[in-house]
Amino acid sequence: MLQLKRTDSSDPDFQSLVKLLDIDLAIKDGNEHEFYAQYNKIDAIQHVLVCYIDGHLAGCGAFKPFDDESVEIKRMFVQPEQRGNRIAAHILKALEDWAVELNINKAVLETGTNNPQAIQLYTREGYIQIPNYGQYEGMSNSVCFCKLL
Repeated sequence: MLQLKRTDSSDPDFQSLVKLLDIDLAIKDGNEHEFYAQYNKIDAIQHVLVCYIDGHLAGCGAFKPFDDESVEIKRMFVQPEQRGNRIAAHILKALEDWAVELNINKAVLETGTNNPQAIQLYTREGYIQIPNYGQYEGMSNSVCFCKLL
């Protein structure tokens, strides 16, 4: 049974998943990991989802304000043994629904070219590639996406 818990970044389960995510990203990002890590701090994120499968910690995701009409999806992660079960899609959809409840009509996000599974997820879920924004401008290994909610 899949359960999603709304929380914030102080949640210990979220923090433990983010540690695993950072280990995974350090491998995928290689030499660029330090650059990206500075933009992935979890201090004071107010909108966090933690996913459990049959009571076991399975994954997480979050969003933070991007501008007056948009949120930025952050810290999406699914435990390796749980991948392939559409858990990330459930988390993403729940984050989108939560944003809509807050009268937000657009989501943006960034992922790396070295993460084809994430690119596939976001494309499958209706995200459209956009020019790299903000700190990701000029970063050839970043891919940015947008979706109207």
